Amino acid sequence: MPTSHDSSAEPVSAPDHKVVLGADRPLRLDCGVELGPFTVAYQTYGELNADRSNAIMICHALTGDHFVAGVHPVTGKPGWWHELVGPGCVLDTDRYFLICANVLGGCMGTTGPKEINAATGLPWGLGFPVITIGDMVQAQARLLDHLGIDQLFCVIGGSMGGMQVLEWAASYPERVFAAVPIATAARHSAQNIAFHEVGRQAIIADPDWCGGDYLLQEKRPHRGLAVARMAAHITYLSEAALHRKFGRNLQDRKAFTYGFDADFQVESYLRYQGSTFVERFDANSYLYITRAMDYFDLAAEHGGVLANAFRGTPTRFCIISFTSDWLFPTPESRAIVHALNAVAANVSFVELVSDKGHDAFLLDEPAFHATLSGFLDGAGYHRGLRRRGGP
Repeated sequence: MPTSHDSSAEPVSAPDHKVVLGADRPLRLDCGVELGPFTVAYQTYGELNADRSNAIMICHALTGDHFVAGVHPVTGKPGWWHELVGPGCVLDTDRYFLICANVLGGCMGTTGPKEINAATGLPWGLGFPVITIGDMVQAQARLLDHLGIDQLFCVIGGSMGGMQVLEWAASYPERVFAAVPIATAARHSAQNIAFHEVGRQAIIADPDWCGGDYLLQEKRPHRGLAVARMAAHITYLSEAALHRKFGRNLQDRKAFTYGFDADFQVESYLRYQGSTFVERFDANSYLYITRAMDYFDLAAEHGGVLANAFRGTPTRFCIISFTSDWLFPTPESRAIVHALNAVAANVSFVELVSDKGHDAFLLDEPAFHATLSGFLDGAGYHRGLRRRGGP
């Protein structure tokens, strides 16, 4: 079975790509606006085989980007799934051609609110049209057209990436041989919408947000964006994980200061998360992408019945959840499984025991890696993909 990278190993490198699409055929967005031309920034790992049957689309989460492996150009750290990507790894670059695109509305090269609007010569700001998960996937489909790939071997992603996986399977079933939605849901819950609204209001309340025109005024709403990140990050962890990491331990002191500095380690940790996030993420992109997640409701798009989204699907599914994930709890995954069962789809489901919360899919979880590897091996057997040196 493929294993993950040694964390001390050199990160896998990959070329950084940008392509301009939609010049002749603009994207018709769900909000009714036509967008084009638009740029998609993406990375690839491995090589496309002769019959173009080994491509895997990796869909990133809200605060992620297309730098799945290799060295991130802003942070200098390894990519967010670097332990899974490489020769002989779960996402074996000797076997698969991996593609990950920065989502539409993002801030790492794909067209979004921080990029220049060709019609005005100025950053889009709040003039950028509101986008949806469906719009993100439609842009990715255009990228596949550009790459000459008719069908993906697999689409895989966690959290918001999992929403994209479900959208891929519902909107382009003939282009998806296998799908792995991880720690996700078929619609955003009221609780999650509420958390997003807290983050958006923190950004909007920052005086440096300037009504969304902060780039024109050479300002950045760093304080508001940092608070948004801090609030969101709490939802990615479990109470058990927070207690194990920090408990009530004090930060570099032996007694309370009786003030409002970061007395506790957990406070210092959250402040660090906020301060580092603002260096790599755009505040307006945070508004747009969280809103796209809020609008996601696959059942509503199919007559209020989730099973209708998958009726007649040829795609093989593997649904994965984690016991301590309270942001996208297991019942959300079970609802997807029930909908797939209702239309006799090919689906497997596993709830993995972990106390690491929603972020478990980004961390070193051997059971998760083994599950993913096993499913890809099985799907690869039916697809005719063989592991190098194996059956």
